[in-house]
Amino acid sequence: MRSLISAITIFFVLFCGSWVQASVGEALKSLPVQDGGRLKPFDTFARESLELVFGKQKYKTPDGEKHDASEIVFTWMLVPEEWEKNPIVHIRHSGLREALQLENKRLHYSPQELMRNERVGLVIQELRTKQETREKLNPYFQAIQTLENQITMFHAVRLGKAMRVLPAKDGQNWLPVDELDGVWKERFGRITKAFVGAISARQHSENSEAVVAAEKELSDRVQEFMQAAADEFPDKYADSSLIHAETHYNHFHPFRWAWVAYLMGVIFMAFAMVSPKRRYYFAGWGFFVLGLLLHTYGFGLRSYIIGRPPVTNMYESVTWVAYGAVVFAMILEAIYRFRIVLLSSGVVAILCLILSDMAPAVLDGSMDPLEPVLRDNFWLTTHVLIITLSYAAFFLAFLLGDLLLVYYYIDESRFKDRIKQGVLAIYRSMQIGVVLLAAGTILGGIWADYSWGRFWGWDPKETWALIALLGYLAILHGRLIGWVRDFGLAVWSIVTFALVIMAWYGVNFVLGAGLHTYGFGAGGVEYVAAFVVAHILFVIFVSVTRNSRLKSKS
Repeated sequence: MRSLISAITIFFVLFCGSWVQASVGEALKSLPVQDGGRLKPFDTFARESLELVFGKQKYKTPDGEKHDASEIVFTWMLVPEEWEKNPIVHIRHSGLREALQLENKRLHYSPQELMRNERVGLVIQELRTKQETREKLNPYFQAIQTLENQITMFHAVRLGKAMRVLPAKDGQNWLPVDELDGVWKERFGRITKAFVGAISARQHSENSEAVVAAEKELSDRVQEFMQAAADEFPDKYADSSLIHAETHYNHFHPFRWAWVAYLMGVIFMAFAMVSPKRRYYFAGWGFFVLGLLLHTYGFGLRSYIIGRPPVTNMYESVTWVAYGAVVFAMILEAIYRFRIVLLSSGVVAILCLILSDMAPAVLDGSMDPLEPVLRDNFWLTTHVLIITLSYAAFFLAFLLGDLLLVYYYIDESRFKDRIKQGVLAIYRSMQIGVVLLAAGTILGGIWADYSWGRFWGWDPKETWALIALLGYLAILHGRLIGWVRDFGLAVWSIVTFALVIMAWYGVNFVLGAGLHTYGFGAGGVEYVAAFVVAHILFVIFVSVTRNSRLKSKS
């Protein structure tokens, strides 16, 4: 009867009751959990689980209220029968929805609805056939694979098998909730009871003392469990400082605050370009410095938490490219005082950081353990950091080229001085990028010899890095001997960046082949392709317009 009352209370509050927006059980978020080959706070486990299943890190109830992942995922274990009936499984691929004969206007479906769908088993069997033949999975089969992972994760959580909360006496794997026994089962049961009490108290939020008392009770029970586990398993239990650092990282969102600061810097720098007042220029610099400090803080947190440089997946490389673009722009701005350089770097940083924040399905921000070939921090720091920094310099040149083409389209004689400044900045950015890409490619060959026993093997990643390097070298040589003039340099800075996109994104997300398997991913191909095509069309449009103007003048 008590369990029934608890289930009804939880479900009523989640879906029917008025709930203040404060999260229930902040202490629960810091409970260490073993998942994905590492120790992480329950907050991270819950966010990743909800994002996989629901498609977002916060759950939105039918009445429009949002709740933290930790609240929702914990209740998957407490009231699984109710969650089975609710549309929480996100299916984004329209082709898969059609194959399953689902209502195509919806994006979320209940686990019960999917489990009763006979076609789910059929499409999963198709996936198995593809996997047995080791064929590259297209987006449709990748969506099936995701659906299988979603269903598996939900049921693993609801059965208490996914949440590993206690070190085992033998072996490295921790015990999941459903395997706890004796005093440990009783201690975790007290956490569950306190969690239900906290939810019930939230329902009666007008009684603030009851809410505070319930939250304290939950905090005490979580601390009791953690302290007992740390006492019994001092060598195996999680480092509390790392757990709290990761919880803080999850809630502070340093990269999000960084792009907000960069946005303010771009606005003030734009004012500085049209106004003689120096205060706009210094304000722009101030916000860029603030953004860089927040950016550095975010990288520092991730490095501290995972114990390595944060550049081993697409999410981390995108945020690192944004960082490098701002640093290079600050150096060039301090030398030349062009304004246009810092403004362009801000646009690069904003685009990269918003993309990393808004596209978790493509840019997975999870801090997963490294593949064995990457577990050498010296080579990881030298090769990977240097290669991605070269992308940052080329991205900066690309944005400068975009801006210069706008000037050329409006009136190149009117903006003659700014075009000259931008061209010099593009040239310097390309020089920086070429030096870094060459060094990174050579160091990558040395690492490959160290790891795989050969310096160069024409792996797709190696090949496209070489193609990008040769492409930019050709432009610099053309500029040096006078074949590439100002307009040509602006154009080529845009066109040649497609080589960087192929080396950076295309090899891992389009080709999906080679020894760099640890970087492979899926998604976003249509958007990246549209981005490249749109810029090529932009270049053609401005070139044709400019040529017609020059002919009319002559």
